[in-house]
Amino acid sequence: MNDRHEISPRERQRVAKKGKLLLILSHSDYVFSVAFSPDGKTIASGSRDASVKLWDATTGKLKATFTGHSDRVMSVAFSPDGKTIASGSDDTFVNLCDVASGMIKATFTGHSSWVNSVAFSPDGKTIAAGSDDTSVKLWDATTGNTP
Repeated sequence: MNDRHEISPRERQRVAKKGKLLLILSHSDYVFSVAFSPDGKTIASGSRDASVKLWDATTGKLKATFTGHSDRVMSVAFSPDGKTIASGSDDTFVNLCDVASGMIKATFTGHSSWVNSVAFSPDGKTIAAGSDDTSVKLWDATTGNTP
């Protein structure tokens, strides 16, 4: 090791051998965000290819692809009940998609730059999104109103 706390290639190789690769899931471009559903059965991924994909966490089988954004998807999050996916994109929008139907339930606007992070409140009633415009915005997950 050196002063910058980097590990040697030999140590990295030793550590890597301890893990076990379970699945490989892929998009057509870089993946920026992943999230497990609350029940652990589904994985959501957001990509530079402007899509959100849902995968079976056990088999790796693609379950659905959501294409409601026009630019890369930087963040994905499941609602606490697992029925909705929030996605934040460089297109400045936050989309809410119904997991069962794949339909966009709502699109929230208000950021003037890339949306880098999205999250649901623990009760699922509020969406928070952080952006390159240096703000965090909140929306009511049902009405889209801001507090």
